[in-house]
Amino acid sequence: MAGPGWGPPRLDGFILTERLGSGTYATVYKAYAKKDTREVVAIKCVAKKSLNKASVENLLTEIEILKGIQHPHIVQLKDFQWDSDNIYLIMEFCAGGDLSRFIHTCRILPEKVARVFMQQLASALQFLHERNISHLDLKPRNILLSSLEKPHLKLADFGFAQHMSPWDEKHVLRGSPLYMAPEMVCQRQYDARVDLWSVGVILYEALFGQPPFASRSFSELEEKIRSNRVIELPLRPLLSRDCRDLLQRLLERDPSRRISFQDFFAHPWVDLEHMPSRESLARATALVVQAVKKDQEGDAAAALSLYCKALDFFVPALHSGMGVGQYMSRAEELKAIVSSSNQALLRQGTSARDLLREMARDKPRLLAALEVASAAMAKEEAAGGEQDALDLYQHSLGELLLLLAAEPPGRRRELLHTEVPTELERVGGLPLPLVSMRESRWEAETLDKEGLSESVRSCGFCPGLEGRAGPWENSISFTRPLLFAGYWVLCQSVLGHAAVYGFLL
Repeated sequence: MAGPGWGPPRLDGFILTERLGSGTYATVYKAYAKKDTREVVAIKCVAKKSLNKASVENLLTEIEILKGIQHPHIVQLKDFQWDSDNIYLIMEFCAGGDLSRFIHTCRILPEKVARVFMQQLASALQFLHERNISHLDLKPRNILLSSLEKPHLKLADFGFAQHMSPWDEKHVLRGSPLYMAPEMVCQRQYDARVDLWSVGVILYEALFGQPPFASRSFSELEEKIRSNRVIELPLRPLLSRDCRDLLQRLLERDPSRRISFQDFFAHPWVDLEHMPSRESLARATALVVQAVKKDQEGDAAAALSLYCKALDFFVPALHSGMGVGQYMSRAEELKAIVSSSNQALLRQGTSARDLLREMARDKPRLLAALEVASAAMAKEEAAGGEQDALDLYQHSLGELLLLLAAEPPGRRRELLHTEVPTELERVGGLPLPLVSMRESRWEAETLDKEGLSESVRSCGFCPGLEGRAGPWENSISFTRPLLFAGYWVLCQSVLGHAAVYGFLL
């Protein structure tokens, strides 16, 4: 029962603590279950004395709707109770606050983030639409975030929600003016498509920092809502064509010309079909199994097609930390193989260097560096060609390290990451004599071998070398440290400490 005073009410089985928010009829508190689990929940307390006939009907409808649905992007109603003073809705707790606060903290959301959130909201709306439920009060404050670390949207506050078939019309004003569809305000006659307008306003606010009808007064807001002017999208920030198209179709004043629910769910910017879910990942897994089978059978073209179809499902799931990189890498390889005129690449066991060369066809500078490396290998095998091989390796590595630093993540970068230490290892195996380097005007006599070795020990990158007589001190010539020193900083930043350390040992 409710306790006296201004503190939170008392409810059997729970300890109510801080107030999370309040509205016209209700106050929401954070609470802990008294059970051993100490589960954290949010409890919506509705004071009975504040309810009129309409608000009672709304509350009953909210409980009825939430009791019958369970969806990953709709806040869960766990239970409800009542006493002489209040009605208590015991809800899932969302630690990330609401979307309004999140947007205001970030000022604007990057398009990629807004797209993930929009997919999650669309998923919830599709679930409701299939059950003829309209929310009718969509706004950022009614969308909660599961956490701030890995936020997932949770649609909340179904106080104005109604069971509505697509052809049903309503006349009662519901929702918040900033997010109300024009037909709701102007004509007082509307259907389920008002939710789509509200989605457009939410997306606009996420991308541009404020809703399209932001106003200083209610009269100014009403004038903008009643206006027939087309809503123009700001030029900044730059958005993709699909994103702008969706915004314009959602923010269509005429509901008969506004995007339909089905077209919204299927829109390429939303792409619900490939949204991460148990069902979509099961389809992706089945496609990968087929692709691997075709790959093993040597049918590269069919394997590539299946891998790409699977990746259409897997790629959107990368933000969730799914390990699909191996499939992406193999698909990149197969794309290069299938498009190649070199039939030898179709055989299993193709070398990494051959694959890299094939994937470098559209990068002349990378291809030239690989050709120089091949020439260095040829010189290395020829009698007396060690010095020429060293010069060629030096040129090739200088190019490859720069290209590797600029290469975006993908299979080609992985292959480059393998190629560079391979070449460095071949340089380390050259039987070079102790020579002075006249070409670079380096005076060998001025170099202190012990000092160079000490600098390697003390750089913090090769722990454990102190007092150790390894190949760096005993078997490497004076020329080789000079070559390595030229790439030292670049190797550390591009290959990583572990790779270079492993090679030096």
